[in-house]
Amino acid sequence: MNFDTLIAFIPLTVLIAGALLTKRIAEMMILASFTGAVLLYGRDFFSGYIDMIYKTLSNESYQFVLIILIGFGGMIKLFQESGALLGFGELVHRFARGPKKPLLVGWLLAVLMFVDDYLSTLAVSFSLKEVTDRNGIPREHLAFQSNTLAACFCVMIPFSSWTAFNVGLITEQGLTYSDYIAALPFMFYPLLMIAVNLLLDAGLLPKAGLLRSSYKRVVAGGPVYEAENTDSSIVSIEMPENTRPASALYALLPIAVLVAFVLIYDNDLVHGMLAALAVQAVMYLGGRLMSLADFMRFFFAGAKSMVSLAIVICFAFMLSAANEALGLFEIVIGGVGSTVPASLLPVMVFIVVAFTTFATSGYWMVQIISIPIFIPLAFSMGIEPPLILAAIMSGVTVGCNLCFYTDPVFMTAASTGVSNLKIIGATLPYALCAALLSALLYLLAGIIM
Repeated sequence: MNFDTLIAFIPLTVLIAGALLTKRIAEMMILASFTGAVLLYGRDFFSGYIDMIYKTLSNESYQFVLIILIGFGGMIKLFQESGALLGFGELVHRFARGPKKPLLVGWLLAVLMFVDDYLSTLAVSFSLKEVTDRNGIPREHLAFQSNTLAACFCVMIPFSSWTAFNVGLITEQGLTYSDYIAALPFMFYPLLMIAVNLLLDAGLLPKAGLLRSSYKRVVAGGPVYEAENTDSSIVSIEMPENTRPASALYALLPIAVLVAFVLIYDNDLVHGMLAALAVQAVMYLGGRLMSLADFMRFFFAGAKSMVSLAIVICFAFMLSAANEALGLFEIVIGGVGSTVPASLLPVMVFIVVAFTTFATSGYWMVQIISIPIFIPLAFSMGIEPPLILAAIMSGVTVGCNLCFYTDPVFMTAASTGVSNLKIIGATLPYALCAALLSALLYLLAGIIM
């Protein structure tokens, strides 16, 4: 390993070591991104760091995240203040009581919110948080389930934003939408994690690790949600007091319109979000739930609550850009080449993509870099390209589930109040087992196919 390779891993090491030692994500994210600027720009690091900020703010992906955070923050606050969220919670509570049914409802909601992982994590977590609390279910379980299922269903249901993005990439390599469909049965990790969550919800799989200790805490009379003293919450949107429940339709109809408009407008979440806000305005003002002045005040309050999260994600984008400029993506992904035997290529692709996504949080960028490398390699080795595509998507899903500074994890933390590290702690035992089994299946698939 040469000196440049070691340099490329320094910002990542700073982030992971610092976060584990201090339990403070935001501060370590800033420090890691600043370390990247020092390594990239040398003595001119100060101006370089400012340039990194400007580039992130002009990045279309970050602009999308910013619009989503502002819009969903306002929408969620309106759901709360109108009583719509309480009404929805009471409706769910009527049919889903006890330690299992609310989580099974969450599993079904994740299926319905498949179009986008941001939509899934925010909508499912916020809508069910009060329900799971009332039924004595630890928040850690809701956070674990919401975070893992969001990515898994986005990958497995071939009409999502992830699918649209991925199909656009594979068409440049001579593959088509039908090849993505052919890859679905070989996406072992998301299939396994979808099954794991369902079995856990049904009580057919034992609780392990942090999830087990959280259930012990609740059984012993402790709270369903335990705030961490070592870390301040990046986002806190708690249910306002003295709010009366309204009809569940005030929540269900805007969400239905949101999903419909996302599908109509080629999986564009912004179209759906704006349409849902318009429906909220018509329903809440027309139903005299609030005045126009209150509507705008609540919307801005919700948007304001997302500012801290938007800033932290900005630094996460800066860190990802620094990792890319330092060559971390190419160093890790480029380690798999023509020297790898054809039978080992699927499992090696799965492991390398999983590690790269975990290390960089750049799950979109990993796909952009890995597909043009591994799909042509599959053709040259005589391996079925859908198998390699499945290995790439499975690896991306593993990394997304386990990286504590990806956008979906931040959003799950915002909506549940459970910290990033606790979410990953609850996920770790199940994700590692599913990843290990997936690796064995890719090894067998490589040998057989």
